[in-house]
Amino acid sequence: MADCILVLDAGTTSTRAMVFAGDGTMEAVAQAELTQHYPRPGWVEHDAGEIWDKTLKCAREVVGQDAPRIAAIGITNQRETVVAWDRNSGEPLARAIVWQDRRTADFCATMKADGHEVMVQKRTGLLLDPYFSGTKMRWMLDHDAAVQAAAQNGSLAFGTIESWLVYKLSGGAHISDASNASRSLLLSLDGAQFDSDLCELFGVPPAALPEVVDTHGRLADCDPQWLGAAVPICGLAGDQQSATIGQGCLSFGETKATYGTGAFVLTNKGREIPHSDNRLLGTVLYQENGERTYAIEGACFVAGSLIQYLRDQLNLIGSAAETEELARSIADSGEVVIVPALAGLGAPHWLPDARGVISGLSFASGRAQIARAALEAMAHQTHDLASAFAADGAPWTHLRIDGGMSANDWMAQDLADILEIEVERPDFIETTALGAAILAAVGCGLHADLETAALTMRSETTTFSPKMDGDVRTSRLARYSKALSAA
Repeated sequence: MADCILVLDAGTTSTRAMVFAGDGTMEAVAQAELTQHYPRPGWVEHDAGEIWDKTLKCAREVVGQDAPRIAAIGITNQRETVVAWDRNSGEPLARAIVWQDRRTADFCATMKADGHEVMVQKRTGLLLDPYFSGTKMRWMLDHDAAVQAAAQNGSLAFGTIESWLVYKLSGGAHISDASNASRSLLLSLDGAQFDSDLCELFGVPPAALPEVVDTHGRLADCDPQWLGAAVPICGLAGDQQSATIGQGCLSFGETKATYGTGAFVLTNKGREIPHSDNRLLGTVLYQENGERTYAIEGACFVAGSLIQYLRDQLNLIGSAAETEELARSIADSGEVVIVPALAGLGAPHWLPDARGVISGLSFASGRAQIARAALEAMAHQTHDLASAFAADGAPWTHLRIDGGMSANDWMAQDLADILEIEVERPDFIETTALGAAILAAVGCGLHADLETAALTMRSETTTFSPKMDGDVRTSRLARYSKALSAA
């Protein structure tokens, strides 16, 4: 009996395959790390062939001989990362440019100087920043001979990671779900397909772009050669939209924050096309039968990657889990403050050229102080976002958190203290994958609708309530504000 969902979770640092039962129980998981390529400062690339090979290997590992049990496939992915491939060979033409990459900063600055940002934001909900997919496509067209040649002979295909994986799995379907497409700078929030005027503005040929489809439904079929059965692909969503669905934020005003490689906050805005006066983003949360539900979003580019940096580059810690023990070992950070702008600053500042700052160092500063300051930086960045959301008329009454960093109890409590609201964490924190499972379960008919699926498949939660002294909180935020000005 086909009663399980296969989720492919193609993240930034790793790709995973997971099997979920219809009640949301995770039955199997396989994971493989992805190689990070840094050819120049500010540049980040992935090998799209490696992503496909390792994703397929993980999928085969968890499915084994049980393909008949898989009712559908759901895919969630690192957003904005762009793959260029050849339609004839089905192979990548260049390394994928990752969402963190800043190489198009000058192009974005020129576009802003030419006065395009107001129109772009009004139509797409996005700002002119290297973060988004469209400028990466333009860069490939301008600088890569293989991409240029494919564009000239009509064989060029552009897509984000979910689009790439569907293409490979299906043997040629070139689609992108509305949540990922809305991150491209090429889709009007009220437009069914990519906008020809925006494509012209950014110099991206519409013929190279995928068809925009719903986030759930029967979207494509997996070729039997890969898993041993023609499993339908029934759920697609960018990782942050998927986590929002996995957290059950299906009603207007409900908010989640994911602390993974970066930190991303989304608030459900229902059928209302969002507009921000405080440099937040409007985005598609999900699309069903052509009807869209929207979200307003704030994105911080560095969260868990800061902890990875302390571990791998500075050798200050042996594991991410060690940060909680270090944070608890001292009463405070000794006035050490970290502004984690290692890949520029995202919302609400949008400063691609900003760089990280560690301030307040003294001879008393050691590993513990720096580790604690790194965790405190998560609450500080989130507080910046909370202020912007409130100014845009979307204040948070509580916050649902997830992602790998949220497992850190000290950090979760610090969020509640600095934000002065209750913070809820599900017992099963892999809500990005769970959201893709929910979408696919609805898309293939295992559950009647998203509300039913979320109610059935979500786990219990733990709540953290604020308890920090007000003077301590005020002092913390003042020190962060001062350090921020130096970034």
